[in-house]
Amino acid sequence: MKIYTKGGDKGQTSLVGGTRVSKAHDKIEAYGTVDELNSAIGIIACSNEEYANFLKTIQHKLFNAGSILASENDLSFELPSIQLSDIELLEKEIDRLEKGLPRLKNFILPGGSIISAHTHLARCICRRAERRIVGLEEDKYSLILQYLNRLSDYLFVLSREYLRLEGKAETIWQKD
Repeated sequence: MKIYTKGGDKGQTSLVGGTRVSKAHDKIEAYGTVDELNSAIGIIACSNEEYANFLKTIQHKLFNAGSILASENDLSFELPSIQLSDIELLEKEIDRLEKGLPRLKNFILPGGSIISAHTHLARCICRRAERRIVGLEEDKYSLILQYLNRLSDYLFVLSREYLRLEGKAETIWQKD
């Protein structure tokens, strides 16, 4: 099978199920942003082996979310899913990481190290994906929204953890 089909050369693409839509369609924007997030997390996973396996688990869940978002409403087959247990796993990891971090008393600036900055960037992409999905106004995406909401929290905590591991200080936001 060739990677190119030429089917999208005029700005159209297919949803899972076959319906052709504009590449500017809200669903395409939503799952495209999830795909962008997945790529950003891939960069982070390659940058530090300690959390790579957990990040790869997240990447698989993001593919599940993308397949749901890329699908028509009435399919004759079952898609992979996001489960409440996936959200709970993120919460447990957030709690575990937070135990080793100083209590946050101020806003902090993204950065401090390359991997921490990349993790903050992934967090921002995650928030954008969440906004795109909220814009679809479909209840069937509620677990995806919860997962992304928790994932952005996880990425924030992970960015702080990377600084801790590198022995670097967080940069506190200075009000003018």
